[in-house]
Amino acid sequence: MTLPDTMPKPRGRLTENRSLSELTWLHVGGPAELFFQPEDAGDLADFLGALPTEIPVFPMGVGSNLIVRDGGIRGVVIRLGRGFNSVEIEGQTVRAGAAALDAMVARRAAAEGVDLTFLRTIPGSIGGAVRMNAGCYGSYIADVLVSARAVTRRGDIIELSPEDLKFGYRQSSLPEGAVLIEATLRGAPGEPAVLDARMEDQLARRNASQPVKDRTAGSTFRNPAGFSSTGAADDSHELKAWKVIDDAGLRGATLGGAVMNQKHPNFLTNAGDATAADLENLGEMVRKKVYLALGLELDWEIMRVGEPAP
Repeated sequence: MTLPDTMPKPRGRLTENRSLSELTWLHVGGPAELFFQPEDAGDLADFLGALPTEIPVFPMGVGSNLIVRDGGIRGVVIRLGRGFNSVEIEGQTVRAGAAALDAMVARRAAAEGVDLTFLRTIPGSIGGAVRMNAGCYGSYIADVLVSARAVTRRGDIIELSPEDLKFGYRQSSLPEGAVLIEATLRGAPGEPAVLDARMEDQLARRNASQPVKDRTAGSTFRNPAGFSSTGAADDSHELKAWKVIDDAGLRGATLGGAVMNQKHPNFLTNAGDATAADLENLGEMVRKKVYLALGLELDWEIMRVGEPAP
């Protein structure tokens, strides 16, 4: 892709045909036509404001919940870096840059007596957590978010309330093309030692039940259950995606280099030489077989972007 000569040169790094496979946890996918790492919020706003509207934009976090298809992504992929990973704590309020890792925010908050411990075992960064209303152990971003800041496709920096984001189960409503740059969270007070112990227990439970050393992208499918608008589970529905997949006899199912993990069958795994097509096609095969066997539809939780290989 060639950008117009009239565009100002950004202060951040702009790269053509940047491979994305090594930037995703599944280690698959083609290149980005353009890959932009802005220096700071002003640099990002100037770039988006000058970028022709017909050029698509895809904000990318740390690739923990993502399949990039083998043909890559057209347009501009934006990945936030060091200029967006600060964490500031005042009282029970935590202001975190969108590139700050969830686990780091949880640890920093706990050290200051702020309970955001549910973030400790969530892979990814704060921007992705807000975008997907990430949660576990009964807590969700929607429960603790005070506000978020984003840069719009037109290059304006805006503030968003929880009402603006319209949180649902594993989703939010972000303006088209907008890039989250910061979130302000408020956690309950707690003793640092107690919070640390809770996080250690959470890590132990995760490590015992999930394939943390394998190439996965977290949970593949959403639980086919009822949820409130904030993402809280409805106790009248107890179906779990892993159990549904297991009941359909699909634990360990394979296609090419992709496998539904033996340890946890809701973890789509790159066994070593999978392509993005292997992974996505195996997921679709699982969805079809679960529907035929049990009459249930599984919805993807992993985001799939880009184009298939030619």
